[in-house]
Order: sequence, then C-alpha cells, then structure tokens
Amino acid sequence: MVGGQQTYQPTTESLSQHKVPDWFNDAKLGIFIHWGVYSVPAWAPLTGELNQVIAERGWEYWFKYNPYAEWYYNSMKLEGGDTYNYHRATYGEDFTYDEFIPTFNTAITKWNPSQWAKLFSRVGAKYVVLTTKHHDGFLLWPSKTVNKREGVAARDIVGELTQAVRKEGMHMGLYYSGGIDWSSQDTTVTDFDTLTKAVIQDPAYAEYANAHWRELIDRYQPSILWNDLGYPVAGNANEIIAYFYNKVPLGVVNDRFDLGGQLGLHFDFSTPEYAKLKEIDPRKWESTRGLGYSFGYNQNDSDSNMISVDELVDSFVDIVSKNGNLLLNIGPDANGEISKPQIERLLGLGKWLSVNGEAIFGSRYWIRSEGMTSQGISVRYITNKGNLYAVLLDTPRGKTITIQELTAPENATITMLGAESELEWQQDGENLVVTLPDISAMEKSPAYTLKISPMPL
Repeated sequence: MVGGQQTYQPTTESLSQHKVPDWFNDAKLGIFIHWGVYSVPAWAPLTGELNQVIAERGWEYWFKYNPYAEWYYNSMKLEGGDTYNYHRATYGEDFTYDEFIPTFNTAITKWNPSQWAKLFSRVGAKYVVLTTKHHDGFLLWPSKTVNKREGVAARDIVGELTQAVRKEGMHMGLYYSGGIDWSSQDTTVTDFDTLTKAVIQDPAYAEYANAHWRELIDRYQPSILWNDLGYPVAGNANEIIAYFYNKVPLGVVNDRFDLGGQLGLHFDFSTPEYAKLKEIDPRKWESTRGLGYSFGYNQNDSDSNMISVDELVDSFVDIVSKNGNLLLNIGPDANGEISKPQIERLLGLGKWLSVNGEAIFGSRYWIRSEGMTSQGISVRYITNKGNLYAVLLDTPRGKTITIQELTAPENATITMLGAESELEWQQDGENLVVTLPDISAMEKSPAYTLKISPMPL
C-alpha cells in the first residue's frame, strides 16, 4: 500500500486482487473506433458475420474473403480473394499499402474530434476506445518510438480525441495490437495456424511494444487497456498491467494480452466478438461488434447487411441482462466522417436509451436474465436501485400482457417507462398479468420496459 492505495506487483497473484471498478460495471455502453490507413481504401467483401462464416466455411475461407476492412493489408495479398482482385483493378498491381499513408494524413486535417465526442455522448455512451495501432503498425499518436518515419499520423489523434471525450464526461480507452504488427514483421495470415504464428515473439519487438504501452499510459492515462491478438512473451504483459494499475487504479484491462488463454494471465473483462452469451456470466464481459460485418469503414456497407436499430436494441438489452457491456464499433472514413447509416443506428439506440436508460445505466443482473410472455414475446430482466425492469423485446398486442413465472411483491407498483400512469396488475398463480397503457398512443419503440418496484426477491 502506498498512501492508502494498493501497489500491484507483476504477478498474476497480485494483479488478481484488482477488482472491476463500479464505473465500468455501471457504464454498459462504449464506442469502439477503428480508424487508420485502411480507412482510405475502405473496402472488403460482405462475406458475413465472423462466427457464422467460420462455423460454415472455416478459417481459411474467412481470411481469403475477409469482411474486416481493417485487415486490408493482409487481404490484398491473398491471391484469388475479392480484396486481392479489387486492389489490382482499382490501384494497380504495384501499388503498395504504404502509398495510402499520404492520403490518410492529408484527409485527417478535416477531422473534428469534438463532433465525434458530442455524438457519442448524445447516444449515451460512457466510454470510448480508439485504435492507437492496428495490425498494420501505423501509429495514431506522435510516439518517441517508431520503426519507420512515415508510419505515424500527422496529428495526435489519440491525444485530441482523449481530450474531447473527457470534456464530454466519458472515459477514454486505448486499443493496441500487441501481438501482430506487419510493419515490424511482415507475415501473411491465411488460417488459424498462421494467425497464432503471426504473434511476434522477437525480443526487440517486445521492447518496442512495451515502450508504446508505457508511453500511452504515461501520456494519456487511459481508463482501459484494450490489447489485441496476444502479446510477445518476452514483453511480460504482467509488468505492463501492474504499471497501468499503479498509475490508474480504477483502470480496467481486457483479456486479449493472452491469446486463447494459454498463459493464464489476469484480466478484468472478457471480449467475445460478434457474440452473445446464453447465460449470465458473473465475471464481467464486453461484447464487441461493428454495425455491419466490419470494424474499419467499408464502403460496401448498406442497410441490407447492417444491424437494424430494433436488432441492436434487443441485442444490447440481452447483453446487459447477462452482466455484459456493449462496445459498439463505428468506422469513420479517411476524413473522419461517420456515414449516415452508422449515425442513424447510433441515434436510434440513443433515442431508445433516452426513455429506457434508467433500466440500463448503473444496473446489475438479476437472479435470471430471460423470461417469456404467454404471447411469445421474449423478456429480459435487469435490476437497478431496488427495482426490477422487465424489458419486452417486441411490441405487445392487446390490453394485457402475461409474464410467465414472475411473481411481484404484494405492494408492488408497476409502470411502463415512457408512459406516466401506474398500471393495474394481478397475480395469476406463478404468472404476472399487467394491464398495459395504450401502446398505439405511444411512439413505436424497439422494446418496451416495465418497471416493478420493489423488485421481487
């Protein structure tokens, strides 16, 4: 202990004493930003969502037809793949990835970080995570440690966005590709085996990555370390995590310093990608996904392949009911502009939260997460400040709704968020029957929330 503050040592035993701070449990919604050189070509095929494609077609197919636009450098090298063909047809066979850098550095002069921060705050996000360095190795901050002079953004994107985000009262997190850096070791990933082998173990790179993480921590004091695709063993991730906790005691660290959990490293939260859980996980987790099939901006995205506002709200509520946060990604174009379809979905989620946010922010999971009405509408349960919130994931029909296997306290008051009056209710055995307000008179919503106070024990 130093001055009443715990001092962490670079051991799993010491780091495991770190508890997830309340702010991260309360936050529920973060915005992920993938922005970099890959935002210039901004192209990938619309192959499908990660886990579905891998389950149906396998890893080799996934990488050859990779829908992640931020993997452009890798995809453009895979002969016969869509990105390979697109790159040659559009830019020519001899056009290198690094030739996109001047275009990016010119484009970012137009970027306004405060516009981003104000938008994210308006949506209701409580934290933001920015890619400081993706797998291509390009740096979005003026580092003192560089491996090539041209591989650095012309603006301090990390610093400017951090300042804008904090001005809006949100926490700032930093993503860093710790395991893969094609500017340091030029590998081509074609399947899962080459993916794991692409994690750099060279001691010189370990020093390079450590210098970056320490610099990012010292300079920007992030609230979240969001590492990706493992870390060189020689880098000793425990030392970075201990250094971070001792500088930022209320910070949190994700699970991706340890690719596949092979090393048994400490983490504060896990990070399933394009995935949800079937059950409540008492250990904190964060689901991350794009609004389409990609994290980086993909000019091919359209309404047909992007998640709808209804689906987004339902997914978000399901995640929160099971002790998760949602880290929702947006991919700006090279100029820093966020496309209209992405903004529409962000504002749609924000509009729902403006009515139903009291069921979400600061909430905790209940004894169970899922329920059902007799009309076949799925229900998700969330608790907050002694109340139980039953979120109906579809529009109820009729004057009453029956929630199966839910018993309210005899003195309970039931209301619907967005409607003013108390609702009549009665217990029918193990089922709760609630007389609804006139739903047709309310603005149509992706989901409707019943507030039961006090909550059933």
